[in-house]
Amino acid sequence: MKKQYIKYLAAAIVAASLMLSGCVMADAETKRTVPQTEIDERETEHDKVASRSEMIEAVDVTEEWMTPVTADELNDGEYEIDVRSSSSMFDITQCTLTVKDGTMSAAMSMSGTGYMYVYMGTPEEAASADEKDLIPYTETEDGTNVFTVPVEALDKAVDCAAFSRRKQKWYGRQLCFVAGSLSDDAFTESRGNSTQNLGLEDGSYMAEVSLEGGSGKASITSPAKIEVKDGEAAATIEWSSSKYDYMVVDGEKYLPVNTDGNSVFEIPVRAFDSPVTVLADTTAMSRPYEIEYTITFDSDTLENDDSAGSAQ
Repeated sequence: MKKQYIKYLAAAIVAASLMLSGCVMADAETKRTVPQTEIDERETEHDKVASRSEMIEAVDVTEEWMTPVTADELNDGEYEIDVRSSSSMFDITQCTLTVKDGTMSAAMSMSGTGYMYVYMGTPEEAASADEKDLIPYTETEDGTNVFTVPVEALDKAVDCAAFSRRKQKWYGRQLCFVAGSLSDDAFTESRGNSTQNLGLEDGSYMAEVSLEGGSGKASITSPAKIEVKDGEAAATIEWSSSKYDYMVVDGEKYLPVNTDGNSVFEIPVRAFDSPVTVLADTTAMSRPYEIEYTITFDSDTLENDDSAGSAQ
């Protein structure tokens, strides 16, 4: 019994000496001894990551119909593109997508100056990353902060961690660069049908149109009138509300064409049979608010608009 006691005592002394020399019990996953310095680093990294309770509720940035679009599906060039953010606190006011030699990058202009760095990954990955791998902002002449980040694919949710200047913590976001906000010319192969490949002559038509996005409460009148002139198509969009004061399509703002009743707009139809991303500003809330929608024009339902006296 005395020998066994001495054996246990010796083991305890060895364990204590290991702890005092900067080591602790074996790591549960790797079965190795973890130095105290590494534990300190892990705790420091954990302190740099915002907890769930410190973040506002995230929103989905993708739709079920979306499929990822890679650089090889786009022509080289610079394009204005819409970006969805899972957090209203990470507000991107403008974004330029650059496609070159099979890679993509995006210059994101922020609404504020609250973030020092971003990292394309999770907050935990960002907290343990080398400083050289963090992406700092550049400042424009008007004081706007711009983060230029690599883009893996469009129409895909990607992780983006943002380091708060005030809180000194990493916050997790998800971004989606929206392919539908690009003109059809940006793609190596057409994603939809144009007036040319549909053989549409100048004149008036009607076509079914579908709307997705927002809260699901709003709707637009279908079928919609479509006017083709000099090979370019424009649609008359009537909302189910009078509270929309402008729409944005391909970066261009369009105002209502009426003053009474539900809001009506005339917007360009860049392509049929492919979702097109638009913004519509509503004044129905406590403050004006831009809401993102997708509109799809169904070419299979195109018919001459006899009421317009069009003879095709």
